Amino acid sequence: MSSTFSLDPGADQLAVRDWLHGFAADVVRPAAAEWDEREETPWPIIQEAAKLGVYSLEFYAQQYFDPSGVGIPIAMEELFWGDAGIGLAIVGTTLGAVAVLANGTDEQIGTWTPQMFGTPDDVKLGAFCASEPDAGSDVASMRTRAVYDGAKDEWVLNGTKTWVTNGGIADVHVVVASVDPELGARGHASFVVPPGTPGLSQGQKFKKHGIRASHTAEVVLDGVRLPGSCLLGGKEKLDERLARAREGVRRSGRGNAAMATFEASRPAVGAQAVGVARAAYEVALDYATTREQFGRAIIENQGVAFQLADMKTRIDAARLLVWRASWMAANNQPFTAAEGSMSKLYAGETARFVTTQAMQLLGGNGFTREYPVERMHRDSAIYTVFEGTSEIQRLVIARAISGKPIR
Repeated sequence: MSSTFSLDPGADQLAVRDWLHGFAADVVRPAAAEWDEREETPWPIIQEAAKLGVYSLEFYAQQYFDPSGVGIPIAMEELFWGDAGIGLAIVGTTLGAVAVLANGTDEQIGTWTPQMFGTPDDVKLGAFCASEPDAGSDVASMRTRAVYDGAKDEWVLNGTKTWVTNGGIADVHVVVASVDPELGARGHASFVVPPGTPGLSQGQKFKKHGIRASHTAEVVLDGVRLPGSCLLGGKEKLDERLARAREGVRRSGRGNAAMATFEASRPAVGAQAVGVARAAYEVALDYATTREQFGRAIIENQGVAFQLADMKTRIDAARLLVWRASWMAANNQPFTAAEGSMSKLYAGETARFVTTQAMQLLGGNGFTREYPVERMHRDSAIYTVFEGTSEIQRLVIARAISGKPIR
């Protein structure tokens, strides 16, 4: 009796994987060191990605709606195998797009997501603005306010966002703001800030340890006025949700605009980390099989071989956790044990572990910029920090498996 269970990607998924691998190998990798040193947005690479169809709403939508759920993870792994900084410059817009998909109406999705990507001849960017100087993991402490002006049917936003990918240079910004501070995280809502809106400006651009080809900056909102139609989900739905929150009704993850976005994107971020880890492992494996010491390849020493065995095992385990969470999300299976957070936690920790081991295996060479593992090691550090630190992921998982308000 045959089984329908399979972990083999289909022909279409394999074709996408091979296509993206070629793009990552031929376009991204040769440019990785240059743009890491320049610490600038790699516009020529993004434009090339747009011309080839890699940077487009249609491509990401096709992968997002893959019924297996693994379309996005496969795409992310290959791009970030190429380079994490350039990879994030290419896919950073998707976080803003996911925010609109998670919280917007069909009309808003159809209006704003195409404007985040533009066309191959006129490339655009999107940005998602959630973190603040005093509200990173503690989203309930968000200070950015959105006040409704009923006479004009407008929202007025004031505050400062930080750690924003594409912040200030994006054409479309999605901003999470507090509409009722007394409700904490339940009093948040998401707003689209259209291109050229007065009052939005770029603050400090950060010089970072890793992923340096990706633009990260503060976004300052000073009296930004938005039409009512820019509230994602609409005011009627917001008013209903706020009323239930005031009555003390326990809400699901969708009740928090920022958390709805992060929960949807965590497995994809885990897949990015898998790509970084796999890239470093492959460099280390090649080095260990060709580097000779004391008359033999260093991989013939158990100490080296066992390290590589552990690296490969952790990478495969991380990928399986990412694929499971992605399959669950695509098939509307609830994350009862915070499986999305599990995938991001383990993949992020794996990227740190594998890149550290790769540097060690390369010895002094691993510490130089002549070899890419030094850059991969720097890039890996962000995966235990952004989209929820490893500690926050563990907190989410612990609360899910215990049912207790663990702090």
